[in-house]
Amino acid sequence: MRYYIIVFFALCSFISCQKNNSNEVNIYSQRHYEVDRIQYENFQKKTGIKVNVIKASADELLERLKNEGNNTPADLFVTVDAGKLQKGVEMGVFQKIDNNVINSNVSYDLKDPNGYWIPITYRARLLVYSNDRVSESDLSTYEDLANKKWKGRLLVRSSSNAYNQALMSSLYANLGKEAVTDWSTNIVTNFARDPKGNDRDQVKAIAAGQGDVAIVNSYYIGLLLSSKKQSEVDAGKSVSVFFPNQGNNERGTHINISGFAMTKNASNKENAIKLLKYLTSVEAQNTYANNSYEYPANPNVLPSNIVQSWGDFKRDTLDLNTLGIYRNDAIKVFDQTGWK
Repeated sequence: MRYYIIVFFALCSFISCQKNNSNEVNIYSQRHYEVDRIQYENFQKKTGIKVNVIKASADELLERLKNEGNNTPADLFVTVDAGKLQKGVEMGVFQKIDNNVINSNVSYDLKDPNGYWIPITYRARLLVYSNDRVSESDLSTYEDLANKKWKGRLLVRSSSNAYNQALMSSLYANLGKEAVTDWSTNIVTNFARDPKGNDRDQVKAIAAGQGDVAIVNSYYIGLLLSSKKQSEVDAGKSVSVFFPNQGNNERGTHINISGFAMTKNASNKENAIKLLKYLTSVEAQNTYANNSYEYPANPNVLPSNIVQSWGDFKRDTLDLNTLGIYRNDAIKVFDQTGWK
């Protein structure tokens, strides 16, 4: 009897040891950027830990985590939207990340106050405007885009896009249902064309004279200006950047994050922590900033030179989980007001 007990504990210890010393970490990723491949390769060179990535939409990956349960191979989930991270928390597929190094590497107001996810970068959903047809003094707030002066001049992508849903969720949280419904109704009447394309396409449409002002994510401007295609560089140069809601008594520009969550049943937790330590470090944050033109989550790292040229801005410090909490309400506003 004693022999079997010894063998049992030895076997349990062996299994535990094998898991802890596994030479890999597995990621379910919504992100599709070349900079991620660079980061994971650099991490593997430094640590010998292989990074395996499965890519799909955030909703597909969250549903997969739920269905796999204890059998999931995923250690980490990464998405470009805090709202999707909040959805994962509600689904019960994450565990808290409790590590002092990781937590100290990122700005306080970008973090999940409940500890379930960690930001690696953030982006501003800002305004760009035609250098030829708009003066900076014409712009002020997101709310002002509903003004009749913008009728037939506003460009933006579809309401099905997560970035627009996050923006509408933040407006819903800040302004309330009635005000945001009125805002969206007027925004639709100001469209220069039916929403279509991605954020790059909105900038290209301004360059082509199809509209004058667009709502876009900040990093797209960096990507255009650094493109190897002259047509994209020219499009980027045809516009200027404006951060809305920057007045003394205003809340600041809406932001969203790319962030990681630890899966509830992560088998390679120690390796996952090592990866998150690296991705939030000064070295890796500089890699993000200078390749994807996102803002670094680490406050000790500066944005790229292109992004720095736009100047500093005040960001909305709304709890980013709100972007998930109000997501369904935001979608209803889109539907009710005819934002396609």
